[in-house]
Amino acid sequence: MPSAPTEDVPDETHAAPRRRAARAHQSPRERRLTSLVEEEGTPALDEVLERTGGRAGGSVSFGDAVEAVREDRDGRS
Repeated sequence: MPSAPTEDVPDETHAAPRRRAARAHQSPRERRLTSLVEEEGTPALDEVLERTGGRAGGSVSFGDAVEAVREDRDGRS
């Protein structure tokens, strides 16, 4: 696995991943690999929008949908 230079990284930023690895009972290398696999397994927003952009068939306007979500969130009907 290639390594990244860390000479310009602030001490706190450099220490945080080591603490997360320790809490997860992993080595820093294992933690980086786990994080990379999780991140790459999650689609980016532009990918989600691209997949859903071509879908059609909804009959509720955006404004009505926003209002319905607000009513549901606020507990009103």
